[in-house]
This record gives sequence, structure tokens and C-alpha cells, in this order.
Amino acid sequence: MVYRAIGVMSGSSLDGLDIAFTELTETGGQWNYEIIATRCLPYTDEWKNRLLTAVDLSALNYQLLHTAYGHYIGNAINEFIKENNLHHRVNLIASHGHTTFHLPHKKMTAQLGDGAAIAAVTKLPVVSDLRNMDVAFGGQGAPIVPIGEKFLLGDYNYLLNIGGIANISLNNEGNYKAFDICAANRILNMLVAQKGLAYDDGGSIASRGKVNINLLQQLNELDYYGQPAPKSLSNSFGTTIVYPIIESAHLSVEDALSTYTEHIALQVKSVIVSNQTRASSNKMLVTGGGAFNTFLIKRIADLLNENGIEIVVPDEQLVQYKEALVMALMGVLRWREEANVLSSVTGAEQNSIGGALWLGTEA
Repeated sequence: MVYRAIGVMSGSSLDGLDIAFTELTETGGQWNYEIIATRCLPYTDEWKNRLLTAVDLSALNYQLLHTAYGHYIGNAINEFIKENNLHHRVNLIASHGHTTFHLPHKKMTAQLGDGAAIAAVTKLPVVSDLRNMDVAFGGQGAPIVPIGEKFLLGDYNYLLNIGGIANISLNNEGNYKAFDICAANRILNMLVAQKGLAYDDGGSIASRGKVNINLLQQLNELDYYGQPAPKSLSNSFGTTIVYPIIESAHLSVEDALSTYTEHIALQVKSVIVSNQTRASSNKMLVTGGGAFNTFLIKRIADLLNENGIEIVVPDEQLVQYKEALVMALMGVLRWREEANVLSSVTGAEQNSIGGALWLGTEA
């Protein structure tokens, strides 16, 4: 069976809206994929600020933003369809939305981007709210990407994604364990913003700094790192806990970037030491915006070299759009009424068929 679906993702780093048109083929329980067209729509300063401050809104204004952002996503998809001549080719849209509140210990998670609004604008079936069912079953609601890694990227033992938050999937002979590691690009981008830049290109500024041992030790001792999996992080972990600690050290931007880069690399190393699988092929696939940070990737590779783990950075399209690809698959699985979130990863009481389905076509 062949499905042509659009996956839409907005990450915690606020880089922009990732859109990927994919062809997903299932034959005898085996899945294959092709990414046909992609686009990253950068957020304007206004939209970035609206998403960043959403958690401070009143209930009414939050819901108004939820609706407005849904229409924004729908219009962006329509423009994407027009640009790539995809009229009458798209079967389904799966939108992750933009995470605001994430409190799995209270069985609550929220993503902005009203699925009904997207369906109304595009006139296509839309799957949204992909995390909610898992959280209702007592799971972390994160990471949810491992279902796609299992079906589409099963050749890798380790799958590291470095976005606003770094997370990892551990493949032990088809059994998956995954969790959030630490805040990543969100912190690096906040630091380099002091120089008027959106990001540290290739980690060049970080590479010129010196690691501050006292700050590094303070960061490595944060309580979260000692907690057992399953576990997940909200965006506020980086902005309200990690960033103030860095600020209090009063370092230059270069030294702060260098220190936090080393912190990310050391946390990745720590995870591998605690969870190394016994496999004939020890390859780690690295995706997300952090895969373009050559300084960070080199530090991770250097630290993991003694563990015999090979770092693989794939083609740029998969690096940037892996999560959008997986959203498309999750939407298709929801359409097929098949499990699309793994309880072994999230800690939920059972696998779940996550996602609200909105039909934008006439009955």
C-alpha cells in the first residue's frame, strides 16, 4: 500500500516550520520511504515571539493563538502544495504542532496548531495532537519519533536527534528505548543571540572559547540526568533552569558556548556508557539542526570513539526533515488505526493509536 502524506514539525529551537511531502510504502509489514519535497519556513520575529511567550497568555488568548497558528500552518501547507505542484497528490497531513505545556506527571501535554483549522484551510484529512493519547495512558508523550526509527531506520543501533532538545533512541535488536538527553540548540541559540546571530554556524564561535570547569560540573550535576528512563523534558527546562545557571557564571559568549557544547557531548557520552547495546554494528545516526554543528559533532565523535561507535550524519534532507518524515508516518498509522506510539519508550501502560483526525473534505 502506498501513502502520500505531508508531515509538519515545529521544534523547540524555533528555527521554523518544517514541511515534508513523503511517499510511504508498506509491503508485508515492511515500510519504505521517499522524501519527495521539503521546505523549512522560517518564523518571522513576530511568530517566534508569539510561540515563545504562549505559555504566559490567558486561557482565551492561548486558544485564539492555537486557532491562528492552525490557520498559519494550513496556509503554509497550501503554499507548499502550490510551489511543488502537489494538487490532488496528498492523501493526508500529519501536524505535530508546537509544544507549549508538557506535564506528563499530571497527564497533560499541549501543542499549538488547531488541527481543525488546518483541515478547513487545506480541505485535506489532518491528524494532530499526536502525543495526547500516550500521556493519557500515563506515558511521557516523548519521544514519539522512535516508531518511525523502528519502521524506517532500523539499521542503526543509536539514533541521536539534536534539536532544541537532544534526544536519543536505543535499538537493542528491535527493542527500543528512548528519552530526552538535555537541552541543546535552544540554549546554544540563546547564547549566540547575544551577538545578534540566530545560531553559531558550524560551532565556530564555540570552538574559539574555553571550557569553564566549574560551570560544566554544575550543569552535569542537574537532577534530571540522574533520573531513570522513561523521561522527557519541557522547553522550560532549558529556559528557566539551564540558561540562568550559565548566566550566573558571567562568561564570554565564546566560553559559554564552548562549555555548553562540551556539556551536550558529555551527556551523550554518559547515555551511551549506561546503555551501550551488544551489536555487531555500532552506528549512531545523527539528525536535527545540531548535526550541522561540526564542532559539536566532532566532540561527540571524539568522546564515543573509545566505545567503538561510528557517527553517521546522513544527507541534508534526512538530517533536517527526519522528524517531519516520522510525523507523516505517524499520521498514516493513525489513519490505518495502528499503534503509532511505543509504550516501551514512553512508559505508558500500553502502545497507543495517537492523534485526532479532522476531515477537511465534504462528507
